[in-house]
This record gives sequence, C-alpha cells and structure tokens, in this order.
Amino acid sequence: MTLEMMIATAAVFLAVYLFATEKLPVDLSAIILMSLLLISGVITPEEGIAGFSNPATVTIGAMFILSAGLLRTGAVNSLGDRLAALSKKSFWLSLAIIMIPIGLISAFVNNTPAVAVFIPIVMTMARESGTSPSKLLMPLSFASMFGGTCTLIGTSTNILVSSLAAAHGQRPLGMLEFAPLGLIFFAAGTLYMFTFGIRLIPNRRGGEDLTADFAMKDYLTEIVLHTDAKSVGKTLREAPIVKDLDITIVGMRRNGVSLGLPHADTVILGGDELLVRCDIGKIKKLEEREGVSIKSQMQLREQDLRSEDLMLAEAVVAPNSILVGKSLKKIQFRISFGAIVLALRRGGGKVLRENMNSVPLRAGDALLVEVDHEGYERLRRNRAFVMVSEAPVPRYRKSKIATALLIIAGVIASASTGLFPIVVAAVIGAALMVLTRCLSLEEAYDSIDWKIIFLLAGVLTLGMALEKSGMAALIGNLMVDTVGTLGPVAMLSALYLLTSLLTEMMSNNATAALLVPVAIAGAQSLGVDPRPFLFAIAFAASASFMTPVGYQTNTMIYAAGQYKFTDFMRVGAPLNILFWILATIFIPRFWPF
Repeated sequence: MTLEMMIATAAVFLAVYLFATEKLPVDLSAIILMSLLLISGVITPEEGIAGFSNPATVTIGAMFILSAGLLRTGAVNSLGDRLAALSKKSFWLSLAIIMIPIGLISAFVNNTPAVAVFIPIVMTMARESGTSPSKLLMPLSFASMFGGTCTLIGTSTNILVSSLAAAHGQRPLGMLEFAPLGLIFFAAGTLYMFTFGIRLIPNRRGGEDLTADFAMKDYLTEIVLHTDAKSVGKTLREAPIVKDLDITIVGMRRNGVSLGLPHADTVILGGDELLVRCDIGKIKKLEEREGVSIKSQMQLREQDLRSEDLMLAEAVVAPNSILVGKSLKKIQFRISFGAIVLALRRGGGKVLRENMNSVPLRAGDALLVEVDHEGYERLRRNRAFVMVSEAPVPRYRKSKIATALLIIAGVIASASTGLFPIVVAAVIGAALMVLTRCLSLEEAYDSIDWKIIFLLAGVLTLGMALEKSGMAALIGNLMVDTVGTLGPVAMLSALYLLTSLLTEMMSNNATAALLVPVAIAGAQSLGVDPRPFLFAIAFAASASFMTPVGYQTNTMIYAAGQYKFTDFMRVGAPLNILFWILATIFIPRFWPF
C-alpha cells in the first residue's frame, strides 16, 4: 500500500468518525478533510476546490432557489390547506392525504422545506381529527423520501451520483430514469405504511395543548405582587423575586390588561399579576415571600398564556442549523429572536425546563417559546428553525403561483428531453424565479443551504482522493474477490446494503461520494456496466428509515413527534429490508449489466 493510499484510507476513517459522531458540524468536517488532503499533497489545489464548481454543487444550489420560489408563492401551502380540509372524514383518509401529495411534491421539490411546510398542517389535521401527531409525522417524513427516489431532482444525492458518473466518463443519470424503480418504492412503501408500518408507530404525543405536551403543569403559575412587596418599584432586571429565586417572567398583566412580552426594563407596580416559569420548589418559596401571593393553584393551559399580542409556539432546531452546538445563552435567544424559551424537548422524549440556557442545542430539539406575532414571523422566516405550531398566515405571492409552476415544469421538461443539461436548466430556472419576482434576490440567497454546499465540496474532494490514490480500485477489487465471485447481482446487493447502513450513520451525500468511485472500479474489475451499481447507491442513500439522524426529515420530526430512537428502528428496519430486496430484484432488470 502506497503512502497516498494510507493517507486516503485514514481520511475515509476520519470522515466516517466525524460524520457519524457529529463532533463537529458536517460542513466543517468536510472542509477539514479537504484541508488535510491538500496539505498531504494527495490532491492538488485545483482538485481541492473543484468541488465548489462541480455541476452537482451548482445544480443543488439552484434547486434550493427553485424550491424556495414554489414555497414563497404559497403553492405548497395552498395545496396543503385544501387537503387538510378533507382530512376530517377519517384517519385513513388523513394518512393518504399526507403521504401521496407530499410524495409527489418531493419528487420535484427539495423535500426538507416541503416537509417543513407540512408539519404544522399535519399537527392541525391531527388535532382536529383527534389523532396522535406521532401517527402522522413519521409517514410524512417517509413519504417525502419515497417521492424523492422518483426523479433526478428528487434528492441532492441523485444529482450528486449523476454528476460523479459523468465525471468518470459515464452517461449522466436521466431526469425520469429513476421513475420505474422509484414508483415501485413509492407504491411498496405506501402499502407497507398503510398495512404494517402504521400499527408499529406508537401514540407518543397528545397534540391538544402545548403546555401539556411539554409537561409544564408544575412549572407555570400566576402570582400577584402586593404594594408591600420588595420587588415593587424595581425593574424586572433588578427585582429581588427574579434575582434571588432565578425565575423567568413569561407574562405580565396590569389592571387585567396584558403588557405583552415582558421586557427587562419594565417597572413592577403593586397589584401586577406575573406569569412565572419555575419548578414547584420555587413556587412554594414564592408563597412564603411577604407581599407575594399565588393567584391560582389551577394548572395553566396554553390559552391562559395567549393574548391579543402573545402566543405559544413550538420551534424545532432545523438540520444543519447555525444554532447546532450553541446554547440559548450564547446566542442570546431572547434578544436575537424576541422570544422566551419555556422548555426544551430532546428526541427520545426528554424535556428540560430548568438550567437549559447553557445546554448546547442539537438538530431536532423542540423549543416551547412564548413570542409575539412579529417575533413568530421572524422565527418562521429564519432557516435555523422549523415551526411546528400553527400561526398567522404568512404573506405569500399567490399571484405568482402559476409562474413558479411553469418555471419548475420548464426545468423538468428541458432536462428530461435533453434540451439542456440539468445544471443549465436549474440555473436558468433559478434566475427566472428572481426575474419574475417569485423571489427577491435576498430570498434567493437565503434559500440556499450553504452547509450542504460546503459539505458537497468537501466530500467530492474526498472521493477524488480515493480514486486518485488507487484506494477506490483496491476496495473495488476486494469486493469483487469476496462478493463478486457470486456474480454482479450479489455485488449490487452488497453495495446497496453497505450504502444503506452507512447512510443511517452519516450524511447520505458523503456516503454516495465515497462509494461511487468504489462501485465504478468494482464494475470495471467485473467487466460489467457500472450503471446498475450507480443506481443502487443513489436509491440506497435516499432511503434511510431506521434512525432519526440518517435523513434530515427524520431529524425534523424526531422531537416534534416525541418519538424514541427505537421507534424508527421498529418501523424503518422492515422498510429498509423491503427496499433492499426490491432493489436487488428490479435494478438488474431496469438497468442490465
């Protein structure tokens, strides 16, 4: 083994470790790996930065803009609202209304923002039909993955594999070439969810009241400060009741009128009613304070904390959010977003209500926030969050819905017919979204998930190092010597399984970038067409059901549905096995060796 091979192998093991453990943000990990490969001399500076100009990177960036244009016009929301109105008739109709449309939408629109739009719609459907949201959120996420396997633009992974194929002298994967097997996956996955999957999903969340969902019974109460209280005449920042007991004031009423979101400089007057968040031990201490009385021992519910100006909302920390790894204190959440965090729920059901300001945030964390309507809109527009709660209807450019749909249709048609390569069609479409004012230029820039762009650039460099060092050929030959002796179908099945398992642990794009060079090298050793192997990797990397971290949409619903990690394993493992069997049977038929 040469020195270059050893360095490339070490880089792969480091990549798997970093992406699987998420000790560092995935985009930073990718850039670190790129830097190490540049320093080692395995790749040249030109090769190192080539990932930024790769057609896959440019296409995916443009697709973010195209998806945003469709979302900002309200096309997806309008469809969701109409479908939600039909869902009251039965649970099974609700399930169909969720899975089939989101699958169709995700075939042509980035599924992460599409699922983000549908989450509050699903929560409303669940509440109005008396169904646990956990019964509907997992099917929502899975259906978006089913749909994403149907077209080239359904997932970023499909685009990446196609670009890597072209870079290795292979014919790019076609826009609708995924459809035959993708539709089989869609049909089989939907049938599985309707028959077996839905019965395996537990009722994890009630969904009727946010204070109940976050178990705030012993953490919210209402007190009255009498004129002889020591805190009267002091600002909230200086009030002894706040400083000594370390409680959080979440609301104030004076003469029966709400004062809106409490401000640190608000002066307390005798007779003021304060809504406070603290544990039951501090509530007992409040009762002992001179000049302070508990107004009511009744459990405060969501409607008790709502007013004309204020509302409770649930916000999930988005996958690849800039907030991941930072604490509420570090980002100065209240100042930055104009909202008060009442509780934090982790995936697996753990709820933090005290001492949470110093806890590093994770992707998928659900925050219970008290916010005014302007603050809610600020949270909703920020890509760091996925809003779970219903809210005032955003201002959409509904007059541009037809224009946005025509642009999307034009991109699909021109790429499908070969009029333009997908990268050209996507860039033209993105430009038209701005020129026709479906999006502003600022919104177009904001819509791009730059973490994904940097991740792609980094992992493409890693794939290049594997190939250039000869390590990809070595691994490919090793697979041929072991599994390949059973024939190309066995090799294909093994590649699908390996891709599927790696995707559950780390980024699907990183997995694809690592395995595509190996697959092509293995196909060359076997003397067969690598195309079936490429499709095996693309499909396997886009179908990750067994863990809440294997795919972004699973992460988004993890805490929102109050799922446990084992829920995904219970429901997703049979689905992964089903797709593995289907891929092994049908890929050789649709794409012969």
